[in-house]
Amino acid sequence: STFDVAVVGAGIVGLASARELVRRHPSLAFAVLEKEKELAHHQSGHNSGVIHSGIYYKPGSLKAKLCVQGAALCYEYCDQKGIPYKQCGKLIVAVEQDEIPRLKALYERGLQNNVRGLKLIGAKEIQAKEPFCRGLMALDSPYTGIVDYKQVAQSYAEDFQEAGGTILTDFEVTNMEMAKESSSESEDGLKYPVIVRNSK
Repeated sequence: STFDVAVVGAGIVGLASARELVRRHPSLAFAVLEKEKELAHHQSGHNSGVIHSGIYYKPGSLKAKLCVQGAALCYEYCDQKGIPYKQCGKLIVAVEQDEIPRLKALYERGLQNNVRGLKLIGAKEIQAKEPFCRGLMALDSPYTGIVDYKQVAQSYAEDFQEAGGTILTDFEVTNMEMAKESSSESEDGLKYPVIVRNSK
């Protein structure tokens, strides 16, 4: 088989990349190559599932911008595709007096990163939100959520295939090499100069 672009690995990063590439370049032929029999079999299907709000990253950094924007896009995508998620929020709790300045610094950092809905709450509000939690002060992040990223990855794969992409599972890439110079009557060697081999 010949393709213009091959993405190796059908985890969420590979599938998201392939999905975006096929949308930007619909005239090219795309393949995603995955060594397992199923998609998102490793880290993408075995993580905490948290949709992070962007509190922790250095203000102005690319990580901070991408996290805040990515959380909003993740919720939007899940709504469009009917993928269930919980916007359960998160409390970051100070249980000792000396943790309060660090909590306030995190709050300021979150505000600089444009994290939605952040607020500092006291002991009574902590108990109202989480009856089994005790603390002096907490940072309430209501837009933190959880989702099954394996489902998100599967949906990316469907988008990719609907746009004309091909997914080859049970295809473990063992080698990539430049094709030998082709004979004058063969166009493929010049058109597709990289050979991707699997264990078969």
